[in-house]
Amino acid sequence: METHEIYLPERFDDASLKEKIFFSAISLFAEFGLNGARMEQIAEKANTTKRMVVYHFKSKELLYVQVLEYVYTQIRSCERQLNLSHQPPVEAMVELVEWTFDFHATHPDFIRIICMENMQRGRFVKESAYLREINRSALELLEDVLTRGQEKQLFNKLVTAKDVHRLISSFSFYHVANSYTFSNFFEDGSEPVDSTAHYREMAVKVVLRYIGP
Repeated sequence: METHEIYLPERFDDASLKEKIFFSAISLFAEFGLNGARMEQIAEKANTTKRMVVYHFKSKELLYVQVLEYVYTQIRSCERQLNLSHQPPVEAMVELVEWTFDFHATHPDFIRIICMENMQRGRFVKESAYLREINRSALELLEDVLTRGQEKQLFNKLVTAKDVHRLISSFSFYHVANSYTFSNFFEDGSEPVDSTAHYREMAVKVVLRYIGP
């Protein structure tokens, strides 16, 4: 599976200076985290000056919060476009698991940024009401699928959306966040992309068994 870049090179070339700074910040925050990434590095990558970075985003912390909000907005907005409410519940659940797994696998920089935020104990997530609001849709989407499946006696009525979200995220997140250690320890250093289809199928089977009646 092809890994998507944060931006396409031609889009970066055509982007405004503010967009170039922002995309550069995503890449560097993913690589070095908030504390490791320097404003000078962001400016250099965007072919501008630190003064212009400050002009557009005020501070590194405010820029970082906007990156966090962008990452989660991308995930949630793409998720909502699946239109799962128009599918039978089992098929909807399968598509959601497969899509989530693929999204994580093809957006490793997004996942690394979330890892970095967890290393900071969710310091900036706690401060963002927007992030709490935008992520509510993840559970709302799952609740709809689960409720429809439970009404048809296809899913266990004791299963909650929060637990299913945690299960799907665990499989999807681990595949990216631990890909290098796992592949080197147990898969002879093979590229993570080589095992994506196998672990995606495993994730689907585990989720369906967990939510089954």
